[in-house]
Amino acid sequence: MPKIRKILIANRGEIAIRVMRTCKELGIPTVAVYSEADRSALHVRMADQAYFVGPPPSRESYLVQERILEVARHAGADAIHPGYGFLSENASFVRACEKAGITFIGPPASAMDAMGEKTRARQNMIQAGVPVVPGTTEPIATQEEALAYAQKIGFPVMLKAAGGGGGKGMRKVEKTEEFDSAWRSAKSEALNAFGNDAVYIEKYLDKPHHVEIQVFADQYGTTVHLGERECSAQRRHQKVVEETPSPILTPELRAQMGEVAVKAAKAVNYVGAGTVEFLVDAHRNFYFLEMNTRLQVEHPVTEWVTGLDLVALQIKVAEGEKLPFTSTVPPRGHSIEVRIYAEDPARNFMPSPGKIQYLRVPGGPNVRDDSGVFAGFTVPNFYDPMISKLSVWAPTRAEAIARAQRALSEYVVKGITTNTRYLKAILAHPEFAGGDYDTSFLTREHTVLLGGEDPKLNEVALLASAVFAHQRDQKRAKTLPQKASPGTGGLSAWRMSLRTRRR
Repeated sequence: MPKIRKILIANRGEIAIRVMRTCKELGIPTVAVYSEADRSALHVRMADQAYFVGPPPSRESYLVQERILEVARHAGADAIHPGYGFLSENASFVRACEKAGITFIGPPASAMDAMGEKTRARQNMIQAGVPVVPGTTEPIATQEEALAYAQKIGFPVMLKAAGGGGGKGMRKVEKTEEFDSAWRSAKSEALNAFGNDAVYIEKYLDKPHHVEIQVFADQYGTTVHLGERECSAQRRHQKVVEETPSPILTPELRAQMGEVAVKAAKAVNYVGAGTVEFLVDAHRNFYFLEMNTRLQVEHPVTEWVTGLDLVALQIKVAEGEKLPFTSTVPPRGHSIEVRIYAEDPARNFMPSPGKIQYLRVPGGPNVRDDSGVFAGFTVPNFYDPMISKLSVWAPTRAEAIARAQRALSEYVVKGITTNTRYLKAILAHPEFAGGDYDTSFLTREHTVLLGGEDPKLNEVALLASAVFAHQRDQKRAKTLPQKASPGTGGLSAWRMSLRTRRR
């Protein structure tokens, strides 16, 4: 296959910049696309060319396939890197690229069909003999059918979007009474995020670990895994902290999971970078969860311990090159990544868009900040609030935790609120330090991680204070004179009321 001459990055923010950096090192020109909200974005400034693709909502800009392909043709880009999210797991877009003679830097549409749609992936894995979490193998058509199935396998259950991942369109349901609202919100969120409102059901495992295996395959049948990532520090099913190696895996379990991940990728003739995700229960049994047919947000930790550039590998495999290795690359040391969000943990993690007035990012040995913002940039409210990924490497896990804490202490962002203090609290928590934390860790320790302040309790306290003040004022009003006594020169009830309120 011919060498790629120019790459359009069909994404925004830090991942677009991440891809551009590798392209510059490889000597490949880049093309950026941007919405109205991203006119001044960093990825627009860094690209060799940049093209406007529509209004701020992603469904009117970054997700419009025809517009992205039109830009590629106009700019002379012969390849498209999708990053993650948006069109990265859209098989129809892959086919449209092929039809237009443009190289899609990712897996073939057939593999995406097999694994990108979660229920189909479960069917394929069952046929391949891979253990899966109990649940449906097809999207469920109606709420009534879904509820009946949930009652059959027993609560709690997980409602999950069939057409995508990243925590979108996912709801845990504890009981029948919660099912109606969870069903509607899961379908609505799935439609907004992926353009597909199909939902399926899985049995919820108690206190599971979320462990994923990075796989890579070339076009000549070589498929290897590059170790695992522990992703159990999650809030609302969205990963917040990731690390590798996983502190709970033994060498034997790591080998078993790696073997199954490779088997899963080979079963669908996978090519490129992919991630096979598993749930590991308290007895260290593991179950296939899903396969993300793209580059992951947390790929830097794998790059730290392997010394590989996964984006460069993606490009070279897309050009038809063979993988430079035929077996697992032994990991070296330990790496941790934390996600910096423009959000306010003290206000129930409400997004905090706005203008960044001052920005100081951390540095020092073995510290990496993948960011898409700068001082003066206005963080829009139309997209995911993640503004950067901070990752570190150290010889041991304890040293990596200490380095991540030090790096976070150097991170200064003014003008918007971020979750850096919350991240430091996670790293300092004894359960995280011990290494045996599960996917309910952040929910279970919510109050502690917020410094003892629970937003819901604060709301209750405010309401109680308001009720108390109202009752106090009513009591005082009853004891006030109704009018001034004639000839005494006393204050009127009206003036006494004003004076009382001023106290």
